Amino acid sequence: MNLKFKLNSGYSIPLIGLGTYQIRGNQLIYESLNYALKAGYRHIDTAVVYHNEEHIGRALKTLLPKYNLQREDIFITSKLISQVNKGEEFVEELVHKSLANLQTEYIDLYLIHWPGVSGLQVSHPENVLYRKRTWNALCKLHREGKCRSIGVSNYMVNHLRELLADCNGVKPAVNQVEWHPHLYRLELLELCRSEGIFLQAYSSLGTSVSNDLRNDPVVAEIAARLHRSPPQILLRWALQRNVGIIPKARSQAHIDENIALDFEISAEDMELLDGLKDTSGARYSWDPDTVV
Repeated sequence: MNLKFKLNSGYSIPLIGLGTYQIRGNQLIYESLNYALKAGYRHIDTAVVYHNEEHIGRALKTLLPKYNLQREDIFITSKLISQVNKGEEFVEELVHKSLANLQTEYIDLYLIHWPGVSGLQVSHPENVLYRKRTWNALCKLHREGKCRSIGVSNYMVNHLRELLADCNGVKPAVNQVEWHPHLYRLELLELCRSEGIFLQAYSSLGTSVSNDLRNDPVVAEIAARLHRSPPQILLRWALQRNVGIIPKARSQAHIDENIALDFEISAEDMELLDGLKDTSGARYSWDPDTVV
């Protein structure tokens, strides 16, 4: 199962992707991508700070022919974080390095990974300036065809409104944020949808160091009733709200499990899952609300 959503850039993004955070090294990346392509994944999510772009590029060089795939058959996302005292030229250099590492002439989606700046306090007013510079550089690369779609990650309502007010003629195609039954924001979702921005979830299953989300009693009860695993319930919950997912997985079993989502959660059970935010509100990743 790998449905697609048409972005405002005109390109289509698979609703299910493979997250590669903390997956690095030629052998591990090769094995993970091999399992993923075999299972039907056609979207790979990475980032400069994951330090695995080069490994992904090398693996795809071998794996695409193995599965009779062309470059245009897959969708690649990468991301960068702005750095203090670095301008638009630096952003362009990072993107060109990503292109070289991934061994591709274009990247399907490139995101500003974080609304803050590496080297600045989250409360520093120059975060606004660097966000603008980074977006301008990505717009240039988008117009040159190097980045077919551009977007943001960890942008909250205030960050998005700021960008939309002065976006250099290019609205973000995607906003990638932490999103699961313990933490989601309807105001952010409504803003994204009203502006034609696709919302994509990360940390859909919590984190590898916390089982709280996967072990939530409500999630477990619904999973048992539907004869599915708790991760499948969490991922399907997002898909039924038309939110994209990029669950991280290394093993073939988990990679296969995370794409086997061709079932329905009833409206009553969806309401139960929606209600978990009111009793939990737990965050499992960094907090962009603190960034000015």
